[in-house]
Amino acid sequence: MSSEFVVEVIGEEDESDGVNPFKVARVIWYEISGGIGPWGALRPLIAIVLALIPFLFIGQHFNGQHRKAAGWFAVQFPLILSLVLWPILYIWSIGDAWWVSSNIVSKSESLIY
Repeated sequence: MSSEFVVEVIGEEDESDGVNPFKVARVIWYEISGGIGPWGALRPLIAIVLALIPFLFIGQHFNGQHRKAAGWFAVQFPLILSLVLWPILYIWSIGDAWWVSSNIVSKSESLIY
């Protein structure tokens, strides 16, 4: 038994419109930024840069996780005395800032499409 599949593209522009430089630039930018735009491409990097500032957990504040940042800020003081656990918390906060920021971008971009 043979079956046929029909693919219908809705909302695409008619190809008879021609090619103009703006459309070409838009496609090139879409491919360079991975389809998430300039803010989506830079947001995780900005979160990492802010998280690299020690003791303040600004990366978590940037991502809107103010309670987490305040909690880690309070917890770090006893950990500084150990000199072993504080670097673990510091590195974890950098990774967490990147991870949360990337998830924010992916969720916001998936809502657009």
